Amino acid sequence: MKIDTIAMGRPLAQVPGLVREVEDCGFDGLWFTESGRTAYTGCTAAALTAERLDIGTAVALAFPRSPMVTAQIAWELAETTGGRFVLGLGTQVKAHIERRYSATFDHPGSRLREYVLALRAIFRAFQGEELLDFHGDFWSFDLLPRMWSPGPIEVGAPPIYVAAVRPWSARMAGEVADGIHVHPFHSMRYLEEVTLPAIREGAAAAGRSADDVAIVCPVMAIIGDTEEERAAARDQTRLRIAFYGSTRTYRGVFDLHGWEGTSERLHELQRAGDLPAMAATITDEMLDVYSLETTWDGLADALLAKYGDIADRVIMYDATGGWSYGDGTLDRWRAVTSAITPAAGTPAAG
Repeated sequence: MKIDTIAMGRPLAQVPGLVREVEDCGFDGLWFTESGRTAYTGCTAAALTAERLDIGTAVALAFPRSPMVTAQIAWELAETTGGRFVLGLGTQVKAHIERRYSATFDHPGSRLREYVLALRAIFRAFQGEELLDFHGDFWSFDLLPRMWSPGPIEVGAPPIYVAAVRPWSARMAGEVADGIHVHPFHSMRYLEEVTLPAIREGAAAAGRSADDVAIVCPVMAIIGDTEEERAAARDQTRLRIAFYGSTRTYRGVFDLHGWEGTSERLHELQRAGDLPAMAATITDEMLDVYSLETTWDGLADALLAKYGDIADRVIMYDATGGWSYGDGTLDRWRAVTSAITPAAGTPAAG
């Protein structure tokens, strides 16, 4: 199992320094989100700095960009990183795609599936393996003059991971993707009873092995050596779970545990702007199910015990949020990464 972290809305000028810190801490990978800042620009800044890190999007939004645009960006990042770039894609939710990006959201699952297939066809054309001739229900591509192609690269096409919560999307990931980005709002029961069986079903339908689909799990961790530290982290995590859980299409993650109606209540509280009530809705039992609480010395063992048999990679969701060299936090993370992937725990040269 590899251990990664994530960059949350970092200005580009800060990315090279962050990359050096993340490598120094021994993390295996650094992922970039897409919210107020684009994931691809962060990845580009990281790709030009990183010496050994895997770099990826977790996740970039598919629908606001043509598959051709995404393919061109991903191709250059794959080449620049020497094959250490992972293209992670997601749909976002309807309101954001239609009202923030003025893009089309209809049939999002089928649209994302076709998006992945279109990317693979474009990648094969870039590599010179076949002429571009892709025609689907949502996109068609059949023009790629040589002068407009980036041309072959030695490392080949980047792997494509997709974000999935509901069973249909997990089956689709098993069918066509190289990996799946599990949502930060997950439980082990949901993974074992819903997500993993759906991946296996999709892989079997496509004549693939489910082992060919990498499982990436972001971890909402409550870490602290004192009760005061953990109490503050619990408060932050309650609100984060409440925010994610207010998305009604994710209601199944609550419903499986018998907490029906929670997503709907959170959604109404969010519409009212009542953040304290949202956080208060997340009980201690929910907090235990959807997060991981531990001391620093116990973190590596806790991660391995919880995710070691399921995840190919874990992403420490808020590791880089407030660290600095002066307070010893980087030394703590270095001890954790060394315990999980010892080779990665060696500080980068330079």
